[in-house]
Amino acid sequence: MQGSILENPSDNKARLLEVTVAGDEGAVRLDRVLALRAPELSRSRLKALILAGQVRLRSADASAAEPTPLRDPAYHVEAGDTITIDVPPAVAALPAGEAIALDIVFEDDDIIVIDKPKGLVVHPAAGHETGTLVNALIAHCGSSLSGIGGVKRPGIVHRLDKDTTGLMVAAKNDRAHKSLSEQFADHGRTGALRRGYMAFVWGVPNRLSGTVDAPIDRHPFAREKMAVRDGGRQAITHWDVEDTFLGRDGKPIAALIACQLETGRTHQIRVHLAHIGHPLLGDGVYGPHFKTKANALGLPAQAALTALGRQALHAYLLVLEHPSSGEILQWNSELPADLSLLRTALKATE
Repeated sequence: MQGSILENPSDNKARLLEVTVAGDEGAVRLDRVLALRAPELSRSRLKALILAGQVRLRSADASAAEPTPLRDPAYHVEAGDTITIDVPPAVAALPAGEAIALDIVFEDDDIIVIDKPKGLVVHPAAGHETGTLVNALIAHCGSSLSGIGGVKRPGIVHRLDKDTTGLMVAAKNDRAHKSLSEQFADHGRTGALRRGYMAFVWGVPNRLSGTVDAPIDRHPFAREKMAVRDGGRQAITHWDVEDTFLGRDGKPIAALIACQLETGRTHQIRVHLAHIGHPLLGDGVYGPHFKTKANALGLPAQAALTALGRQALHAYLLVLEHPSSGEILQWNSELPADLSLLRTALKATE
């Protein structure tokens, strides 16, 4: 493989690395080839760049085509392929505090509970090095913030997806972090922890309550997704129908479901509800085939769903044992404005 730096690198400037696969290197995993031919980048750094879409391919038989992003480290390159790596500017090893407004529900010397808005990423990662909840917490809490979760996620014991709203707790010291981590690992099996979500879904279940007990693992083909898979990690979601909504034809078209987690897997509610045939409204990852169902909604609901621009999921309930006092604390969060508007619009179609 031949390689060249197209833009002169420095410690704080973006770089563009272009390499061409030689004849004796075809049908080799992308990450292995790049690890050998771009030794200045660590394997973990290369993997992060691949998953972030910073590595692009122009295949040997399509030299005039636009480069295609590669997001699979196991992709097998072929002789003559040209691979471009966009290396962003270097960033600080530790997140910096940023003055980002937080909706604080509760705070004392041990914990802080916030009502997370949509669009806020929880901790720094490839493509989101700044502007995260961690950056906001560092600025707000100062040097007390726990580091048990690692330098990139101090204080964090659980996560919400970027566009999921609602209640989150973070630890402000190591003792609190240990207690909360143990509670979230137990997930209410023997302790007080409870996490409740409101989910607007397509279709109406044929019963009022149920449980999804189905293992979750990384999707076999789309690495940015999760899926129900044999051999995955145990995942259990309990659900209850709270409300139902009719379409323009007077037939049931959607429902509001309250979910409680017995485990905490990535995208668990989104994956489980899609698995039983009721994906979230607005979820383009796990419910893309339901997008056309919006045409059956009333016009107000169609407009509200378009304006939503995210999965219709809100963490409305959080119950835990205080790390120091042992007191059982509970917080509730009302639907945010966009989901409240959606619910009103869905009811208007009846």
